Amino acid sequence: MSNRISHSGIVDSVSDNLVKVRILQTSACASCKVAAHCNASESKEKIVDVFCTDGTAYQIGQEVVVSASKDVANRALFLGFGVPFLLLVGVLVVALQLTSDEGIAALLALGSLLPYYFVLWLLRDRIQRQISFQIDK
Repeated sequence: MSNRISHSGIVDSVSDNLVKVRILQTSACASCKVAAHCNASESKEKIVDVFCTDGTAYQIGQEVVVSASKDVANRALFLGFGVPFLLLVGVLVVALQLTSDEGIAALLALGSLLPYYFVLWLLRDRIQRQISFQIDK
């Protein structure tokens, strides 16, 4: 079993050390033989940023395979879903204990996500370098 997540894509644009690759992200059932007749299948076109420092020249329209390790994917999921969930539940429980008012506790819990996402936004460049795709050769 592979420890990498891979997608094939087409180079959309190239700048100094950044290559933008257009990938087609499909659900598991999109590859089914009857997917055209089913409403459950879906696919989305996404553009991912790949930071290249190896000096390889890529051309617009070139087909490439981009990949990321499962550790990178797990880190992204934890930052995007795990930490906000734990923060939301933790603040909700503490606020319920302190105020005994469910409405205020819910607003405080939701409000606690604003500083978290603001900090993520401030650290976006650092996070983007740690959580990124690579072009397979």
